[in-house]
Amino acid sequence: AELNISDMSSQAPVGTTLAILERVMKVISAVQARIHYAMKQEFKLLAAIIRDNTPEDYDYEPEVGERGAKQSDYDCCDVLPVSDPNASTMAQRVVQYQAVMQLAQQAPQIYDLPFLHRQMIEVLGIKNANKIVPLADDMKPMDPVSENMAIMNGKPVKAFMYQDHASHLGVHMAMVHDPILAQAIGQSPQAQQIMAAAMTHIMEHVAMKYRLDIEQQLGAPLPPPPYAALSGNSESDDDLGYLPPQAESELASLLAQAAQKLQMQNQQQASQQQAQQQQQDPLIQMQQQELQIKQQQVQVAMQEVQIKAQQAQAAAQIAQAEQQRKNKKDIMDAAGRADELKLKEMELQTMVQLEGVKLGADIKHRQMAHVANLAQTTDKYALDSSKHIADIATRADAHELSTSKHMHDVVKTGADVAHKKAQHNLDISQMESDAQQTDDQPSEDGGSE
Repeated sequence: AELNISDMSSQAPVGTTLAILERVMKVISAVQARIHYAMKQEFKLLAAIIRDNTPEDYDYEPEVGERGAKQSDYDCCDVLPVSDPNASTMAQRVVQYQAVMQLAQQAPQIYDLPFLHRQMIEVLGIKNANKIVPLADDMKPMDPVSENMAIMNGKPVKAFMYQDHASHLGVHMAMVHDPILAQAIGQSPQAQQIMAAAMTHIMEHVAMKYRLDIEQQLGAPLPPPPYAALSGNSESDDDLGYLPPQAESELASLLAQAAQKLQMQNQQQASQQQAQQQQQDPLIQMQQQELQIKQQQVQVAMQEVQIKAQQAQAAAQIAQAEQQRKNKKDIMDAAGRADELKLKEMELQTMVQLEGVKLGADIKHRQMAHVANLAQTTDKYALDSSKHIADIATRADAHELSTSKHMHDVVKTGADVAHKKAQHNLDISQMESDAQQTDDQPSEDGGSE
């Protein structure tokens, strides 16, 4: 049974709807695809006939190219029908775009959503689609303040290659870092989208400025970039802007050198800016002033050291002259003193000889007296030794007698203790015997009864 599209639910899956449409429109789609192919071939034939029979020059002045390039224009392009052989009806095209919209919701970052919505509106047949959904390609050049206003209002903006990118970047970065604007944007429900659009537009200017800087370092303009690199969509699938492999390889080596030069230049500028910022820093200025003061102090100290060194040198010269004068005087005084010393030395030798004679006699007398005293001391020591030996013998006899008495007392005390212990044991045995007899007597009286 055939299922009509009108009988289907609005909540039916997109895949099911597409399958039913494809089955219903299978014959019509095949006919339309063949008509599309036939029209494409007919357009090719018409383009070839016009190329071969048209005049060489245009009847007017063209905006691009020369007037004599009319025939060659047909060699670089094809005339194609604008119909879509895969969608024969508007309903089928709407369903296809709905499927793409559902896919775009799952990964919106990889889709050009404004372009997709624009095509959807055009398929529905609504007029003024360019005003309803403006695209970046429809934008006109604006000043940086107007671009900031458009970004804050959620309108699309676009950077152009010929603009003053440094000035635009300065205005855009001032907006991003302005605390009042940042506070106002932060209170908006579209704050994230506004900041994302601002950063995207800033990166456009950065990319174009980078290209212009590379061209300046290279000294020649670069070939136009591919359309997809500028617009971000793949509507055009031709090779416009792409270089041949050999040309691209040669250009890459030149661009590598230009990029290195640009990197070194940017590093130098960054270092200069950092140095200027440090010079403007009050703390660094104070440190520099302190350093200058210290340098001045060091210079003053060095001058003082030089003055002191000169004074010390002059004083040394004066001291050296005075020392030479003193040395001459000392030599003269030493000569006079030498004579006096010789005379005193002779007198001293005479006195030493007399004192030596006296000392010898005195030493001999003292030796004799010492010998006599030593003999007396020896006799006295022998007498004292004999007395000490006798006392030791007497004390030994007394100690032996005392020891024997002590041993006798100990033996006697041990015997007394043993006797008392035996008597105690005997008393205990007698008491136990008496107690046993007392216990046995009642039992005997009871047995006799």
